[in-house]
Amino acid sequence: MKDLAAALAQLRAQHQYRARAVMDSPQGAEIVIDGQPYLSFCSNDYLGLANHPQVIAALKAGADKYGAGSGASHLVTGHQRPHHELEEALAAFTARPRALLFSTGYMANLGVVAALAGRGDAVYEDRLNHASLIDAALLSGARLRRYAHADASALARLLQSQPPLPSGEGGDEGVQTKLIITDGVFSMDGDLAPLPQLAALARQHGAHLMVDDAHGLGVLGASGRGSVDHFSLSETEVPILIGTLGKAFGSFGAFAAGSEDLIEYLIQRARPYIYTTALPPAVAQATLASLQLAQEEDWRRERLRELIARFRRGAAQLGANIINSDTPIQALITGDAESALKLSAALRARGIYVTAIRPPTVPAGSARLRITFTAAHNTQQVDRLLAALEAAL
Repeated sequence: MKDLAAALAQLRAQHQYRARAVMDSPQGAEIVIDGQPYLSFCSNDYLGLANHPQVIAALKAGADKYGAGSGASHLVTGHQRPHHELEEALAAFTARPRALLFSTGYMANLGVVAALAGRGDAVYEDRLNHASLIDAALLSGARLRRYAHADASALARLLQSQPPLPSGEGGDEGVQTKLIITDGVFSMDGDLAPLPQLAALARQHGAHLMVDDAHGLGVLGASGRGSVDHFSLSETEVPILIGTLGKAFGSFGAFAAGSEDLIEYLIQRARPYIYTTALPPAVAQATLASLQLAQEEDWRRERLRELIARFRRGAAQLGANIINSDTPIQALITGDAESALKLSAALRARGIYVTAIRPPTVPAGSARLRITFTAAHNTQQVDRLLAALEAAL
């Protein structure tokens, strides 16, 4: 085993050491950490549903009826009525025949990619994809090819130059299955993938497009149906859709959505699904409530748009180096990790909580504050953030 103490010391010296903060409050615009109150701008609870009374009531009702845990995997005795109803609701929400619940987004990506791709196949991924998507491709055994961020032309060149595999490992074109995988909204930059161009390339090259829309669902598209709906793409163009429930929907878990055959195949072959205890049924029941709220209350998305626009105008006046994004994720680039940590600390001293994001989460030289907005914020709180940034920059 490596010298762990030396490895930890090196992380500290490189300003990459991470420490956990202990929260004493629910998620919200205002939180309490280690007994101190802060205005928070670093939660993924984009619609402000994690502490919604109706969601909490549904959680309690589910626990009263079904207990605290599911007790087994979905294929044993863990698949309970709330799970089944939530899968049906998610399928309808995403306009796909079926959906399948997973316990986490990481597990959903590992399970889906490993079930669909393996030795003799090729997986093409955006360089800024979430770590779970990269890990999924590596663990699948397929040949991983990464293209420049959001660059459809770079992907086209990779697809056209795919070298043949050794004899017996692939089909006529060198590979059996080609899988293009991208985030819908990139979690650290907040920008959107060029999904129409990726879908066209998938069709042209006989590939399948998989979109992880963890940060788009609930926020973009009609009634929050996500980045795929935002671009008016169908199931035919995006046959594999992944979503998470712990962000805009304010609960926990994840799902895959697609055709009858896709979901049935995942039930049979996705190992993280087969060998994992199902989500507590009460969590599924709470998610049914939050999913309904997310669809019905468009004012939450409208408020987000207003707050984001207000922040971006103010940040531009301050000369802050903010990545171009119209989503709740607003990245303020500092460059080096030490500067990001100092800016985060300066904001915290002023009662604003925003964590510093550093390598390896983001590429070297692009350390940042990942500022996020929720429907629970108001304009006065955005102005307070801007005033704190003006004093700290």
